[in-house]
Amino acid sequence: MSSRGSYRRHSGEFKHQLCADIRGGKIGRREALRTHSLSANLLQLWLSQYDRGDLNEEVAAASVVAEYEAKIAALERKVGQLTMEIDLLKKTPRLRLVSNSESSSIVTGPRTAPSGEDAK
Repeated sequence: MSSRGSYRRHSGEFKHQLCADIRGGKIGRREALRTHSLSANLLQLWLSQYDRGDLNEEVAAASVVAEYEAKIAALERKVGQLTMEIDLLKKTPRLRLVSNSESSSIVTGPRTAPSGEDAK
């Protein structure tokens, strides 16, 4: 039995750039195979996908996913911030009542300061 090497994954950007370089004449197929240790069948598959435009869609889908992940991270940060604010607001009225020696009512509010006639 022959031992196989580990599978490698290549990004859509890498595939697209390599195929664009080959189709543009910047690099030859043999040089690409040697440089990146690729199989000829895999490179042919990528070139076929590139010619059909499938690699462009893959790159576009990857960028959309990256945008969504960034948006999700921002929303998670916002939820965390709002949760902390809610917790703080829940604790604040209790702290104010405990530290304030005056009695107050929800309906009437704190007692008013005595006026000149009431003070006598």
